[in-house]
Amino acid sequence: NNSFDLKAAADHGVTVCGTGTVGAPTVGITFGLMLELTRRIGFENQRMKAGEPWQVTLGRDLEGLTPGVVGFGKLGHRVAAVAQAFGMKVIAWSQNLTPEDAEKAGVRYATKEQLFSEADIVTIHYALSERSRGIVGAADLGRMKRDACLINTARGPLVDEAALLDALRAKKIAGAGLDVFDVEPLPVDHPFRTLDNVVLTPHLGYVSEQNYRIYFRDIVE
Repeated sequence: NNSFDLKAAADHGVTVCGTGTVGAPTVGITFGLMLELTRRIGFENQRMKAGEPWQVTLGRDLEGLTPGVVGFGKLGHRVAAVAQAFGMKVIAWSQNLTPEDAEKAGVRYATKEQLFSEADIVTIHYALSERSRGIVGAADLGRMKRDACLINTARGPLVDEAALLDALRAKKIAGAGLDVFDVEPLPVDHPFRTLDNVVLTPHLGYVSEQNYRIYFRDIVE
């Protein structure tokens, strides 16, 4: 419903209806991208089916790594909890997050600068607004470690796309896992599709059977 001008609709007597959702399916996509970037499951699966004899990648175990959660609302909390189950050491930052609230959730508060400097994996869970558009820019990406990865399952315009492409092409960061893009569907000639350090999914975050059962039921109602 954020796509609609609700005031304009109301002024014109148009009723805007929405459906419910279930759970937080984006969390699963976040960790799917995280595991592909670190353990290369899909890559090795393709190799084996192509007839290659055995593994060629050396992966990183999630246990002991530091994920930096950017945006600590409902999804950010869920991601942090799953990360802790993997044995990860979670740090978090949001414009409204306080150290006290972070401590209550069992994570360590970090400034934005600290998070991008310290995290092994930066994962974004922010709502897109005029205030948050481009909230991850060239300076933030420039602070990341060369072996760190960025995951965006929130909205494409939260990240400066040109700066991210520059960082990936120059191998300033290890990789990115992207489920969302500035333009969707992602154009077939987009450079993201050609980079071997990028894992792409076509906005799968909300596309779960449980969600669609509720969507279709609520549409009929």
